[in-house]
Amino acid sequence: MKAIRYVLIAIVALVVLAIAAIAIAMVVIDPNDYKPQIEKVVEEKTNLNLSLDGDIGWSFIPLGLELNDVEATLDGERLIALKQMVAQVDFWSLIAMSPQVNTFVLDGLDAHLSIDKQGTGNWTRIMPEPAEDGAQDEQQVASEAEQAPAADTEGEPLNFSVEHVEISNAQVHYRDERSGQAVTLQDFTVTASNITLGSGFPLDVGFRVETAQPKFTVDGSIDARLAANEALNDFAVSGLNAEFNMSGEPFGGESVTATLSGSAKANLENETATLSDFTASLANLTLNTNLNVKGFGDKPVLDGKVAIEEFSLKELLKTLGQPAIETTDEEVLKALAFSTSIGGEAGEPALSDLVITLDDTTFEGSGSYNLSTGGVVFNLQGDTLNADRYLPPTPEEAETKSETSTKTASNGAPEGDLLPLETLRSLLLDIDFGLGELVVSNLTINDIKASTTADNGRLKVDEFSGRLYEGSFNANATINAASDNPKWAINADVSNVQSLPLLADVAEITMLSGGANLKVNATTTGNRISALRENADGKISFNLAEGEFRNMNLTRMACQGIALANQDQLTTDDWGDATPFNDLHGVLEINGNTFNNTDLVASLAGMKLEGNGSVDMKQTLVDYELGLRIVGEIHRDNACRVTEYVEDVVIPVECRGDFSAGAADLCSFDGSRFRDTLKTIAANAARKKAEEEVDRAKGKAEEKVRKKLEEKFGEDAGKKAKDALKGLFQ
Repeated sequence: MKAIRYVLIAIVALVVLAIAAIAIAMVVIDPNDYKPQIEKVVEEKTNLNLSLDGDIGWSFIPLGLELNDVEATLDGERLIALKQMVAQVDFWSLIAMSPQVNTFVLDGLDAHLSIDKQGTGNWTRIMPEPAEDGAQDEQQVASEAEQAPAADTEGEPLNFSVEHVEISNAQVHYRDERSGQAVTLQDFTVTASNITLGSGFPLDVGFRVETAQPKFTVDGSIDARLAANEALNDFAVSGLNAEFNMSGEPFGGESVTATLSGSAKANLENETATLSDFTASLANLTLNTNLNVKGFGDKPVLDGKVAIEEFSLKELLKTLGQPAIETTDEEVLKALAFSTSIGGEAGEPALSDLVITLDDTTFEGSGSYNLSTGGVVFNLQGDTLNADRYLPPTPEEAETKSETSTKTASNGAPEGDLLPLETLRSLLLDIDFGLGELVVSNLTINDIKASTTADNGRLKVDEFSGRLYEGSFNANATINAASDNPKWAINADVSNVQSLPLLADVAEITMLSGGANLKVNATTTGNRISALRENADGKISFNLAEGEFRNMNLTRMACQGIALANQDQLTTDDWGDATPFNDLHGVLEINGNTFNNTDLVASLAGMKLEGNGSVDMKQTLVDYELGLRIVGEIHRDNACRVTEYVEDVVIPVECRGDFSAGAADLCSFDGSRFRDTLKTIAANAARKKAEEEVDRAKGKAEEKVRKKLEEKFGEDAGKKAKDALKGLFQ
């Protein structure tokens, strides 16, 4: 027992002697006496020029070091400067082999970092370039370090404690001479206290960041409570309240505020993370989420909810200093919202209970994304959407709103590609879309169903169907973007779609009415509108069972020709402005921008419409030669009487001009071709006269023979001979 007591006494004595030695050294030794030596050593070992202008002090309890007014220059320029640094360690914690930082203070840090035009940072020049032998020694040391067995990184849990940390008035200047970019971090402050692993501690951070290109400023403040375990693999943030005030060129000179709040946890060992009541906002845009993540690799499992509160996109853009989105209806884009639940299998996050609100329109659905393949599966169903409200204003409206934008639009812009081919080739999609009602280009479509897939650069619209103006349509399309000249194929069936309201709503054309039936088979190539039009090929078969040509009266045009043939004048004034027809049908051959039609046929009252022509979709021009074949009585006007001379003749009509301007002056009687009709009428008249002469000659011959027979054989024989002669002449 005495031996143990003596050992303890010896240990205590050694500790006391060590403490006494340290205390005496601190009292006797003044570190300021060694400043020249310190500056000289730094100058010899580095490329820095160190200047210790302030006092160097140290303390015993707590054990600490204080530096004041320190500056280091590199090549005559300031690299780093420090107004004050205080580092104090609790002396008794050192004795207990459990060091605890009492205080760490850093005030007035000023650092200057730069990259020259060759891409070299000034910090890389702090140490002198090693000599050749020195480089070989460094390589040998590095090689030995690689071959040495790895140390046990787990070890004992870290016992770390800091009573107070304070960083104030810090600033860092960064400049890149290659790009001209300059970034400054200033007014950087950090305050924390009672930092102990295994328990929470408060943290306050403030800063200001300025950039030169573009000119941009952020004033930020972060207030939170942090916690970390002793193994440094479990972290938590609670009571987060961060605010960032931003201004500058990206926001058009406007000031914008962004905030973050909520709590977060992360465990690196279990690979789990949680966001609780987390809120992020930018101006009037606010996102809320509660989210759990399990697995930090390529197959995480997500579980939670995400929602974006209703906001006005137009107000957001205005607040951010961005150009406004010009729309026909100024009241749209003012009520947008989003919410969904997140789940799914590992590596395949899935959205359920998805709700997207766009003003008066609501979309609901679900979707998923495969992280390994990039595949997207989506099902979205909406109620009613008027897309015309979101279109840009008409040129007239745009001119009154913005003269500048009108001038820009008048200059025109070079035609761009329709499809991002590289992006399309990487897509893996399976999307189903539905909409109760869609209004687009003044066209109303109901019960829309669309199914789209994409794989290996091949985009297929397997179904695009709906109801349209008392009829229906069903189409499918394929885009093969494997090459830089994508191939398009389109097939469509239209059944009993009323053409009058359709054409009126789409193009303000009211020249045709009736239930249209169409079959479209077309192909084309290209990635621009002009190329698609020029390379278009295929055919459109059309049929209208019953309808009428509006703003034109083909009966009147036919009667004009008949009256000329009858050498008479029409007396009817009320002809009407429409021509009813039955069974209008034909085939349009698609040849680039031109549609050619050689078999137009329709049945009209007392007439048969026949014709051929072409339609230039690029110039919106029509060029048709029509013929009205007379097959019966067509009008009560006496001048339009159908005699044996005009029956089966063709009254010519021409339709030429810009069909987008309407049909009032599009079609008219074709006088240049009427000469051929007059020849037919003259031929009919000559044939009729010849037939009459033959009949007259037949009658005279019969009568002469009959009389002679009666004179010779009697009256009965004459009658019998007459009947026989009729049969003979027949």
